[in-house]
Amino acid sequence: MSNLNKLNFSALEVFGGNYLKGFQDVKLHLIAKGIRATIEAPIANKPVDEAQKATAMIFIRRHIHDALQTKYLTEEDPHTFWLALADHFDHQKDIYLLKARHDWQHLYFQDFKSVNEYNSEVCRIRSLLKFYKVELTESDLLEKTYLTFHATNIVLQQQYRAQKFAKFSDLISVLLLAEK
Repeated sequence: MSNLNKLNFSALEVFGGNYLKGFQDVKLHLIAKGIRATIEAPIANKPVDEAQKATAMIFIRRHIHDALQTKYLTEEDPHTFWLALADHFDHQKDIYLLKARHDWQHLYFQDFKSVNEYNSEVCRIRSLLKFYKVELTESDLLEKTYLTFHATNIVLQQQYRAQKFAKFSDLISVLLLAEK
């Protein structure tokens, strides 16, 4: 656990480009330190220690851009500070969701040089959509891959469909073997 102090998080950017990752990193760190309660709504019978609040504030402030530190300089309570930051950046979620949906709609197997690159992009898009409670089933993943084969590979597409893969990872394994 002492290694957690040595972790390096990138500062939350002013325009919020790394909002999702930054907020998740900070939240996970506060959980690991046992002080997540400092950013959550207070519970009447469980007051949060002032030292824990100060630790949380110091940690959060160290991981936001200097301009944001100045903007929220008067915030002293980690819960209200966390809510203010969330209010400031929550619109980013809509942008990320729209981008993930766009990326999914415009994902084509043929656009990638290798199966690994394609698989990596599918995993990235799938995890973003999952974060917003949009689930892609194995069937969705398989169908997307089949439909985006290049027209010259229609025979391959039909062969792979005939194999009736149960999991996307099985199809990727076969494609990786075929790539070699």
